Amino acid sequence: MSAIIDAHQHFWRPARADYGWLTPDLAPLYRDFLPGDLAPLMAANGVAGTVLVQAAPTEAETGFLLDLAEANGFVRGVVGWTDLAAPDAPERIAALAAHPKLVGLRPMVQDIADDDWLLREDLAPALRAMVGHDLAFDALVLPRHLPRLARLRDRHPELRIVVDHGAKPAIRDRAFEPWARDIAAIAADGRSVCKLSGLATEAGPEWTADGLRPWVDHLLSCFGPDRLVFGSDWPVLTLVGSYDDWVSAVRCYLAGLSAAERAAVLGGNAMRVYRLDR
Repeated sequence: MSAIIDAHQHFWRPARADYGWLTPDLAPLYRDFLPGDLAPLMAANGVAGTVLVQAAPTEAETGFLLDLAEANGFVRGVVGWTDLAAPDAPERIAALAAHPKLVGLRPMVQDIADDDWLLREDLAPALRAMVGHDLAFDALVLPRHLPRLARLRDRHPELRIVVDHGAKPAIRDRAFEPWARDIAAIAADGRSVCKLSGLATEAGPEWTADGLRPWVDHLLSCFGPDRLVFGSDWPVLTLVGSYDDWVSAVRCYLAGLSAAERAAVLGGNAMRVYRLDR
């Protein structure tokens, strides 16, 4: 059986003080979450490695994550952050990409006030630099951003786009459309990838595996088992459920696939998309 890779997890230390969204109001999350907290959960669920994703829009945090990756072999790659609109963004990207575990960059689009930020012309040099350094573009977007993301993709067809959390559909509001149409349009290029992660959080603490199934089935139908990537979004996941709960749900969703297809979603696709074997 192929190794299981959790392609979306976070570590943080609130005392670092650059997580603008992480406040004492989020009491269950407002504490250190570090490798020692995740390792036993991985072991219990047969997860061999992870992709560690930024949670603060600073290069200092990216350095913190890369240091953790160096010290913990199960972290196979890091998706970091830099200011893609900065005049010296290509140079900054080159410096970050020199670290062998830097596998992608993620602008926190969901937190940017300008809904058209993805279409800024001054992002082009940074996006070309990402392509040149073979880095993935993790798209932390909301459903309203999907048409803009499609335009960005068309402008930069060589950019490797990974949609986080299925674009965070409004599951609590049962707003299947226009999300379903717009995520299908992203998938239609045959190249873009989507993470099977974060959906329980969007559904809320009363989520069930069966309740999420229409959303998961749509993602599977659109992206297929060769472009869907398992991720936990731990520790954000802990607001609504446990690591075990989400892994069990994902196994249920994939039960109808072949063994090779299940292995792809659970790890093989992450290995390929994030170049984790380089």
